[in-house]
Amino acid sequence: MRLFALFLLAATTSALADDAGILRCRAIKDSAARLACYDAIAVPSTAPAAAAQPKAGTPAAAAPAAAPRAAEAPPTPAQQFGMEAKTPAAQLEAIESTIPGMFEGWGPNTVITLANGQSWQISDSSSGYIHKENPKVRIRRAFMGSFTLEFEDSSRVAKVRRVK
Repeated sequence: MRLFALFLLAATTSALADDAGILRCRAIKDSAARLACYDAIAVPSTAPAAAAQPKAGTPAAAAPAAAPRAAEAPPTPAQQFGMEAKTPAAQLEAIESTIPGMFEGWGPNTVITLANGQSWQISDSSSGYIHKENPKVRIRRAFMGSFTLEFEDSSRVAKVRRVK
C-alpha cells in the first residue's frame, strides 16, 4: 500500500511541472544542456527550493529561469457562489442581492442579473409575476447541489443555476 502511495505521489509531482518549461527543454539539442533544463524546472510546493536552481557548471542559457507568475487574488466566497464544481466544507449557504430596476417576473429559462453582477437562469418550469422596483432576493443552496431564488416579501421560489 505504501509503495502504491509513493508511486502516486511521484506520478502527480511530475504532472505538475511547467508545460512551457518542458516544451522549451525539448527544443535543446545538447543532451547535457537539455537534462540541466529539465532539472531547473520548478515543481510547485513539493520540490525543495534548491531543485529549481540550475546545477553548477551548466551554461546559463541551458537552464532558463522560470518566469514569475502574476499573483492573482483568489475570488471571494461571494464571487465564487454557484460556480464551484464540488462542495468544500467552508461555503456560504446563501447570498443576498437585488435585481436592479423594475422587475416584472420570470418564466422558464429566464436569465436574471443581480446587482452584484452574477447572472442566474431559471432552471425549472416555474413562472411568477412580481411587479417590484429593485426587489431584494436571496439565493440559497438546496438539495443535491441545486440553488433556489427567493424574493423578499413573497413566498414564490424558483430553482436557478448560475450562468455568470
